[in-house]
Amino acid sequence: MNWKAVVKILGKLFLAEAAMLLLPIIVAGVYNESTYWGFLLPIIILICLSIPTYFLPAEGEEKKIYAKEGFAIVAFAWLAMSVIGALPYVVTKAIPNYFDALFETISGFTTTGASVLSDVESLPKSILFWRSFTNWIGGMGVLVFLLAVLPKENSGIMHAFRAEATGPNVGKLTSKMGRTARILYAIYFALTVIEMIFLLFKIPAFDAVTTALANAGTGGFSVRNASIGSYGSLYVEVVVTVFMFLFSVNFNLYYLILTGNVLKALKSEEAISFVLMVVLAIFAIAANVFYSAATAITSFGTAMRYSSFQVLSLASTTGFSSIDYNSWPTLSKGILLFLMITGGMAGSTAGGIKMSRFLILVKSTAADIRKMVHPREVVTVKFEREPVQQATINNVRVYFVTWVAILIIAGLLISIETYGDFLTNFSASLSCVSNIGPGFNLVGPAANFAGYSAFSKVVLSLEMLFGRLEIFPLMVLFSPATYNK
Repeated sequence: MNWKAVVKILGKLFLAEAAMLLLPIIVAGVYNESTYWGFLLPIIILICLSIPTYFLPAEGEEKKIYAKEGFAIVAFAWLAMSVIGALPYVVTKAIPNYFDALFETISGFTTTGASVLSDVESLPKSILFWRSFTNWIGGMGVLVFLLAVLPKENSGIMHAFRAEATGPNVGKLTSKMGRTARILYAIYFALTVIEMIFLLFKIPAFDAVTTALANAGTGGFSVRNASIGSYGSLYVEVVVTVFMFLFSVNFNLYYLILTGNVLKALKSEEAISFVLMVVLAIFAIAANVFYSAATAITSFGTAMRYSSFQVLSLASTTGFSSIDYNSWPTLSKGILLFLMITGGMAGSTAGGIKMSRFLILVKSTAADIRKMVHPREVVTVKFEREPVQQATINNVRVYFVTWVAILIIAGLLISIETYGDFLTNFSASLSCVSNIGPGFNLVGPAANFAGYSAFSKVVLSLEMLFGRLEIFPLMVLFSPATYNK
């Protein structure tokens, strides 16, 4: 392990987080709140941690970053930022218990949106802003942000970028990694601002800003107790629904559109499959809840309204809610569970196993079955009209098996305590590993995770990190082989 290179990058990340903590201080000043000490303390800690790293000599081989260092940087960065990022909640006594505060912070940075709070409207504006801002920071990733502002290009930083980015394959949009990061963040920032502007027509400025920040990261932290449903506005629901879809789209497709390759973007196999899945789910759930006597929805238009919002909310893994879907029929809940597993597209801010992995799994399984029937036939698995290497197929299968194992193990661990039934605990585990937020029953959209013990919250917090970092960085971090030369 090249510790000098790792520590120097972490020092820059600490300064980046310190700079981010200045924004809620400004919000505290605007609303005349005395919560600024809650943000100044972690800023001081972060600066004190980062200063020694600048005096650490690193030349030649000591500056190089390889795959092992890339995974370690990402894992250490997310853990450290979460541990320190929880301090504002504790210092301001918004969440006095540190384990609860850590759970809320990890949920924010990982864009999960699972919460321990039952009355968010009673919290100071600065705390609510920091809570939504963590969704925005985690959406694109802290390493991508650092790459976007680094003055010098580090040839090895690509390993860290790949370790943090989502999907089975991660590449550059341009020849330089720094330029790629700046393009991605420019698209991300532009879409966030556009949503803010649309929302300003109907809701207060603070709500518009925080909702757009949480939606951009597909995190789903709301400043209202009843989430988006509290506004009672079809306009707001439509705007949020549209942008939930936009942020679950692979950002590479936006780059193709901006550079004139519109046709290539529209032909994306992953995009077409994702749209078809969403459309079919919307109509299936709308019909199911409309014809069900249990839901009391008398208009198919109303059924479509609620169905489209919740389908996009869970397919994009945002987790906003406009209605409590716990009362929906079993078929609708089953479809929503499937959407929670699949998630959005690779290269987006959405969670889940990703549509690209799902397609590769289906195609490779079909190819294996065909080989059983015709052993001598050469069957090539293609994705986006290109052959998929066997190494990528193996990687996807290992990821899926490990992902399911984490889902089951975490579900069993939180079931040790007596809180929650099977669906509650299973959906809580699924919600955290897919970075969604709400689940079913006691952790549904009208409830929260406050009922779990500290042990269960730590388990679920680790599961959120495994889900957001796509498993391997944390596995590398906990592996003894990582620390051998």
